[in-house]
Amino acid sequence: MIKYIFIFCIILLQSQSLFTQTIKGGVFEKMEDGNSPLEGANVFQLNTQNGTITDETGHFEISLVKNKPAILVASYVSYQNDTVLLASTNSDHLHIILSDLNSLKEFQVNGRQRGNFLSRTETHGITNINEGELQKAACCNLSESFENSATVDVSYSNAVTGAKQIQLLGLAGIYTQFLTENIPNFRGLATPYGLGYVPGSWMQSIQVSKGTSSVINGYEAMAGQINIEYKKPNEGDKLFVNAYANHFGKVEINANSRFNLGKKWSTAVLVHAEHLGTKHDNNGDSFLDLPMVNQINVFNRWKYTGDNLRLQFGIKYLSENRQGGQMDFEKDMERAADNPYGIGVKTNRIEGFAKIGYVFENRASSSWGFQNQIIIHDQTSFFGLNDYDAKQVSYYGNLMLQSWIGDSRHQYTAGLSFNLDNYYEDLNDSTFNRFEQVPGAFVQYNYSNKSNFNLIAGLRLDYHNLFGLLFTPRLHAKYNINEHNIIRASGGRGFRSASVVAENTSVLATSKHFMFTEDLDIESSWNIGFSYTSYIDIGAKELVITADFFHTQFQNQIIIDREQLAQTVFVYNLNGKSRSNSFQIEAFYELFKNFEVNLAFRYNDVMTTINNDFVEKPLVNKYKGLITFSYQSPYKKWQFDLNTQINGNQRLPYTGFYPDEFQMPENSPAYFLLNGQITRYFDKWEIYIGGENLTNYRQENPIISSDDPFGDYFDSSIIWAPITGIKVFAGFRFKLEGK
Repeated sequence: MIKYIFIFCIILLQSQSLFTQTIKGGVFEKMEDGNSPLEGANVFQLNTQNGTITDETGHFEISLVKNKPAILVASYVSYQNDTVLLASTNSDHLHIILSDLNSLKEFQVNGRQRGNFLSRTETHGITNINEGELQKAACCNLSESFENSATVDVSYSNAVTGAKQIQLLGLAGIYTQFLTENIPNFRGLATPYGLGYVPGSWMQSIQVSKGTSSVINGYEAMAGQINIEYKKPNEGDKLFVNAYANHFGKVEINANSRFNLGKKWSTAVLVHAEHLGTKHDNNGDSFLDLPMVNQINVFNRWKYTGDNLRLQFGIKYLSENRQGGQMDFEKDMERAADNPYGIGVKTNRIEGFAKIGYVFENRASSSWGFQNQIIIHDQTSFFGLNDYDAKQVSYYGNLMLQSWIGDSRHQYTAGLSFNLDNYYEDLNDSTFNRFEQVPGAFVQYNYSNKSNFNLIAGLRLDYHNLFGLLFTPRLHAKYNINEHNIIRASGGRGFRSASVVAENTSVLATSKHFMFTEDLDIESSWNIGFSYTSYIDIGAKELVITADFFHTQFQNQIIIDREQLAQTVFVYNLNGKSRSNSFQIEAFYELFKNFEVNLAFRYNDVMTTINNDFVEKPLVNKYKGLITFSYQSPYKKWQFDLNTQINGNQRLPYTGFYPDEFQMPENSPAYFLLNGQITRYFDKWEIYIGGENLTNYRQENPIISSDDPFGDYFDSSIIWAPITGIKVFAGFRFKLEGK
């Protein structure tokens, strides 16, 4: 299949007559000592959806759409728009200077930006989720950021710890690479609870892409990639405060503040605190519906913007303590079979990062950059009578050079990377220590004629000290049939080294134990994907329809086999076939001014070989339907958001070896969820109130043998639906806007 994609790309490359003029330039603000670049400024062609944003140096590149005005519009928050008639200039590099809006007497916004949209200009099929979209659902943390998404599913991994997991393309979240500002993160020990380590108020935006990603970020993206952009120290609100509470007793407070220290330095401090100390047992099984959690999360980041040199660095500290189990269990109680069942997880995590970049003065769009990150993750925990203590020390470094060949249509990025992970894991009387170091090199070629055809081809070669040489080819292509129709194709390979215990701590909250039947190899897979997007003009509005299909085929996969014996989970390498097929179609339309509707449907076909049988992978939704409604009143005084979704049935793990009263059905039923939120806007304040799971649908008796948690059949890990019922919440946001 990969060779057909290459042939397709070669044919399109011959069609040079279809390409239009490419414009490049920069957007700047006028300062007393010269012009300063504006990162993230919007540049678009008048009367089209063809646009781009400026990079950290203020530079951009855009290709013009045929038969549309040769006029560019540049815009940036708090600055006056500038319109450039290209026919009136013969410059091959535009220099656009925006004026401060403080000189204007009046400024009015007449449009509403979509909060969730597929980038029209990116070669990858990247879905952008901005701050406005995140605030439609209170968004306490990253795990709650995908309520309006048909692409990403989020669910509890078990009924006692509160750990959440995602699925993308019907595959577990471990096959999706998480990035924070394009640096890999939340791997290894952070897997079970990492979605709760990113407060919603810290996020500026999220980018979600399906399938394989760029080789620049490593070899680990097998099903997709999720990149989180934090709020920046040099832009946005000077002060942001958010408080949240729900009827379960959970309370959160968030405060973000940024400061400009002169003309080139800026810093930001982001603080998050949450507390849930109330016990709830609505189904009467003697177990807490939600664990009690205390978390403190602090992030300080700095940024320097010089004429050519760019520097960012910061440090983040997290301390979290969660306790669950039976209602009568107390944190200081002795763990014994004749006492109540309890769980406790204490986590201390430190992250430090530094990014250095230099833009070559005499060669536009050429630069080098060096990314660094250090993580120390320390966890002590117990699950009933199971003790699990672990520590992870990781370093990531990525040195890159970006430039172009001949002209700006032919760009390349080349670099060297190094990844180190040192794991210390003690589970009862067993030790799982692992030291991994992976030096690597990569090169990526980008052909860009943005109005018609883009191609990204990348190769990387890594040497893993445990698994040897890893060869990772990847390819992405985008072709604009015309202004209203775009097709994309992608293909490539991915690898990942599994941390079995950390990634499956839900097993520890059962009566089962791990049994490793062989030495585990590295996981590997191939992924190919196709998408088609159509922009249909209906009156003054635009209907956007996107359909995509992705196929993932594993060469090796670590199988977590819980379907042979009641008390044993067998762990071994794939012996047979394992694959995922995922199809999705989505449509967006603004029915009338400020009233948006989004409809989506997804179907998953995921099969794997378990105990020599090729069967449906358990706990995967076969289908999902989603409808979202969002209305914003004139002058942005009120906003109403409603989310409805139907989740299809799932195959449940085999429990035929349990006594009759503990056996689960073969498949779970489909179920319907309803979420809503109302927001009232004031000058500097926002007040919101809403509810999740308003139909109060719950999985009955989510814990097997809850009356005998130290017995042979206790299992809290077969979760296929909500376990807490309706949740009502309220909160406020306060903002002091900055320049």
